[in-house]
Amino acid sequence: MPFVRTVLGDILPAEMGLTYSHEHIIIEEGFVTMGNKDFILNDVHKVSEELHHFYNAGGRTVVDTMPAACGRNVMKLSAVSKNTGVQIIVPTGIHLEKYYRPNHWRYFVTEEELTDLFIKDITAGIDEYDYSCPIVKRTVHKAGLIKLATGKEKFTAHQHKIFHAVVNAHQQTGVPILTHTTDGEQAMEQVELFVELGADVKHLVLSHMDRNKDLGYHKALMQTGVYVEYDSHFRWKNDEDNWTYTLLEKLLPDFADQITVGMDMARSSYWKSYGGGPGLNYLLTDFQEQMNKRGLSGYLKKIFYDNPQKLFCFKEVN
Repeated sequence: MPFVRTVLGDILPAEMGLTYSHEHIIIEEGFVTMGNKDFILNDVHKVSEELHHFYNAGGRTVVDTMPAACGRNVMKLSAVSKNTGVQIIVPTGIHLEKYYRPNHWRYFVTEEELTDLFIKDITAGIDEYDYSCPIVKRTVHKAGLIKLATGKEKFTAHQHKIFHAVVNAHQQTGVPILTHTTDGEQAMEQVELFVELGADVKHLVLSHMDRNKDLGYHKALMQTGVYVEYDSHFRWKNDEDNWTYTLLEKLLPDFADQITVGMDMARSSYWKSYGGGPGLNYLLTDFQEQMNKRGLSGYLKKIFYDNPQKLFCFKEVN
């Protein structure tokens, strides 16, 4: 039977309810935040306050996208979920190189060792210390997603190792895959490599694709069967076209079953509970108002309910 793995346990896909498909709920202090304190999101009280408002507005599930050893804190994520009733899907995997020290262990472990780490996060439980010390203390909280990330350059040998380990874990556990693209570039290359390695594109979503303004590229990408995630709706400047809405207008009629949305609020200055904005509820207010104005309200159920339920459930493993 299909299931979705949240930080507090497995649920049926239909129990996800209204879902945001790319978020950052907790970012702990560390190498990621040393250069920019705005990335710190580790106050459980403030984060819970924001998610309370999200829940009261109808939100039920968020997909956290901070993978292993770069700010993930599974204990705080579980506390936020318990505080608010919001179901949180927590990832394993590896982020962009710039979020790790140059001598980080990610560069020295083998494909097999990386595969084993990912699988244990998914099946045994995420390390309480997030692999920041020699002692590994596995919790009861398991990963329900696996993530990797690439930049604008050609994939390196190191990145190929991560692709292989991610697909190994995906094939052995059925875990869904989420990727970071930088401004929507190298997306087709990601998909081609995933297909070559045997990943199931029905459980694969590529993030931040609405930064890419090439409509033909989007159409070609979605013809492969993958999902895309858009989250730049509130980031376009007032003096430029909002390409997120333009893409939704052009693509939803043909690819409504493959589009998801999120906020990707990886800065405390985006959170109302930290004194910033637009706040997590933007997708339930301003975004939906824009969708209504553009005659796209009929697609909201697909974007917030149907597509996440199909995408983020574990695939069957032979």
